[in-house]
Amino acid sequence: MSGKTGPEATTQNQLDAVTLLLDDANLIVHDVDGIISRWTTGCERLYGWRRDEALGKVVHDLLATQFPQPLEDIRSHVQARHSWEGEVVHRHRNGHSVFVASRWVVVGPSPDGAVIIIQTNNDVTDMKRVQNDLAEREAHLRSILETVPESMIVIDEFGLISSFSAAAERLFGYSADEVCGQNVKMLMPSPDREGHDGYIARYLATGERRIIGYGRVVQGQRKDKTVFPMELAVGEALTNGKRIFTGFVRDLTSRHRIEEELRQAQKMEAIGQLTGGLAHDFNNLLTVISGNLEMIEGKLADKRLLELLHEAQGAAEDGAKLTGQLLAFGRRQPLNPKLADVGGLVSGFSELLRRTLGEMIELRTAVTGASNEALVDGSQLQNALLNLALNARDAMPRGGKLSIEISRVRLDVDYAQMYPDVRTGDYVLISVTDTGIGMTADVKEKAFDPFFTTKGVGAGTGLGLSMVYGFAKQSGGHVQLYSEPEQGTSVRIFLPAAPKVETAGQLAGETASDPASIPGGTEKILVVEDDPRVRRIAVSRLTQLGYAVVEAANGTQALARLGESGDIALLFTDIVMPGGMTGDELAGQVRARQPDIKVLFTSGYAEPAIAGREFAQAGSWLQKPYTARELAIRLRELLD
Repeated sequence: MSGKTGPEATTQNQLDAVTLLLDDANLIVHDVDGIISRWTTGCERLYGWRRDEALGKVVHDLLATQFPQPLEDIRSHVQARHSWEGEVVHRHRNGHSVFVASRWVVVGPSPDGAVIIIQTNNDVTDMKRVQNDLAEREAHLRSILETVPESMIVIDEFGLISSFSAAAERLFGYSADEVCGQNVKMLMPSPDREGHDGYIARYLATGERRIIGYGRVVQGQRKDKTVFPMELAVGEALTNGKRIFTGFVRDLTSRHRIEEELRQAQKMEAIGQLTGGLAHDFNNLLTVISGNLEMIEGKLADKRLLELLHEAQGAAEDGAKLTGQLLAFGRRQPLNPKLADVGGLVSGFSELLRRTLGEMIELRTAVTGASNEALVDGSQLQNALLNLALNARDAMPRGGKLSIEISRVRLDVDYAQMYPDVRTGDYVLISVTDTGIGMTADVKEKAFDPFFTTKGVGAGTGLGLSMVYGFAKQSGGHVQLYSEPEQGTSVRIFLPAAPKVETAGQLAGETASDPASIPGGTEKILVVEDDPRVRRIAVSRLTQLGYAVVEAANGTQALARLGESGDIALLFTDIVMPGGMTGDELAGQVRARQPDIKVLFTSGYAEPAIAGREFAQAGSWLQKPYTARELAIRLRELLD
């Protein structure tokens, strides 16, 4: 090089001066083809190659460079703009990877047109390793937060939300984007909403803990304004001198419902034992009374005394009927169960029911399927249905419809989880549904209690539903009450069904409950249900079947969701809902907007035409409780 003169020699001398001055830096000089002309001591330390081993080599081959984009693109960029920078991966002489932040600067070009590039490399291996560790830990933490059933919410000392887990999105109905940066009090009902900022300020000022570090049951508020019980545990941490609070939330709605059902079952069991024992002892007293009256009757000749005696005998007989009903409620009545076709039994005394109801009430009896056999006391079943018919008649003073449907159903795990005293299995379901005045929530809560009645004094004993409850329980079954004010009442008696005779296909393992045979889909379904517990189960079932789900609590919300999502294929809605819009009215408005949308109704009543609504032709319907298989099959029937 020293023999060269002119501009080229000047350039080479300048490069020599630069590399000498920056010898400790990681600096490489090469041409556009990558042939190395200068290699500093810093590069020897960084890559392990001596200067004499590197000079004349192609830098990209020597260091096995991994570029973030094609090399030709980088060369074109350098020639056009005279510089380039980016992150590359080099290979050390011993084989390990070196992450560097590389910058290329063009010097020249030389008089012969060759492009000279000075490449400076900053080792960022340690920083890259830290970044990868952080990314790995963040991914691990995120995977935990995505799967843990409890919802997690992180806020700062001003109450602003900084993190909102996927479970929290599902629980509260908000997306993370909607809540992050907002005050956490938006997830609270009054009065906690108004007092929350004061709670944090008081803690920061006094250090007094009320929730932090302790578990506590509070109330939350969803996006749809529904309020629910939740267990809240809050932890505190300091990061960069700032406080953050992490709250873990567990939805207690299902637990409270199960606890309430369990308390109700325990109450009914305790009352049943008490009333059954009293009725048994009182029956013994009535036996003595009626026996003595019979013996006295044969010795009296005075007609006036005989009239008094007959009146006393009538009262004793009435007392025996009352104790019989109490024994039924207490599950101590003598039953004589026999294997019988429940559909045939009900059809056999439907004429008796018709005479009991009178001409103003239309009786409809329907039997679904041919296998409705159960081990049941026919006379007691008849007595239970007579009591239900009398209650229905009293609830329809101006006439109406009474429907009795008999079908075979299977209660699955989902249903059993809602009612702790129910066992899964096959049952014969007897649904007795009227179009009467219905019941309020407080009346429904006490409906099965003995001696509870809404009738006037002398108009009833309050033992009719109690007897039905006891008969179903003593028969190994279950009874459920479904009623809405001014919409009618449906009482459903579940009696354990006799086993079906297995077919050859089933014996070979082709069972109807094989989960793999349940059909699924990918369409979007709008689920409308006012009961949050029932809605969550429906959404969970549909999601497991592969469907995309949009949910709403009432008709107004459903129409809003419909406007937001234009690709909904099917509306799955309850019939009776609060808010002034029923399921059939909602279906009418939905079809006016989207005529091609499919509709599937669901109802706790015995038939969709109950309560005077004749919309069976407007869409299919599914009676509650329904299984995942029944729902899946009905959906495919409508969508295919």
